[in-house]
Amino acid sequence: MKYAGDIDDTICRTKGSDYENSEPIRVRINHFNMLYDWGNEIHYWTARGGNSGKDWSALTEKQLKEWGCRYTSLKTGKPPYDWWIDDKAMNADLYFSGPHREVNQDEVSNR
Repeated sequence: MKYAGDIDDTICRTKGSDYENSEPIRVRINHFNMLYDWGNEIHYWTARGGNSGKDWSALTEKQLKEWGCRYTSLKTGKPPYDWWIDDKAMNADLYFSGPHREVNQDEVSNR
């Protein structure tokens, strides 16, 4: 399967556009890493810099490496919409608190 995931407020907590001080959410990173290890594709796509035009690629790649993220690709340039409406979209908080949270949660937490 292919998974597309956002970065800010999905796998890290970020206040506004203060990307340099983003804090990883380990259990969520571990979840995506588990999906990757099981043979799934993980594509991170971020809107960092979408409004300002600043290229945050180097910082974002560095953070993903430091946080131990395993992934297929990192894409920048996601439009900075307030709402993304899609037939396959799901809010990160809902995803990580719903039935997906139950999938081998012990394994995810112990990584």
